Amino acid sequence: MIRRIIRKRRPVPSLTGISLEEELALLRVELMYGLRVNREAYLRRKVDEREQLAARMRDGDAAALLADLRDFLERAVPAQHEPSASVVDIQTRRHSPPAQDPEPA
Repeated sequence: MIRRIIRKRRPVPSLTGISLEEELALLRVELMYGLRVNREAYLRRKVDEREQLAARMRDGDAAALLADLRDFLERAVPAQHEPSASVVDIQTRRHSPPAQDPEPA
């Protein structure tokens, strides 16, 4: 069904297109929330964001851009000094020796 929907999607009106992943995400939003996403407005916003990023790259120096990126990442990913108890490290669990069964008494 999803393949049928993707095949029938409208042609993209500009040089910038909607990738398959983006189209699937937009379809998911439409189905989950009952919304209608305007593809042309989405593309315009995508082009605007790309132009803003290109302008920032041209106007800014590398050190300032790196500092902005570092600040953004530090806010996005809070520092955790201790691993959470709910996180399981699969790599170490895979290589750990199997637990031995207790011997019957």
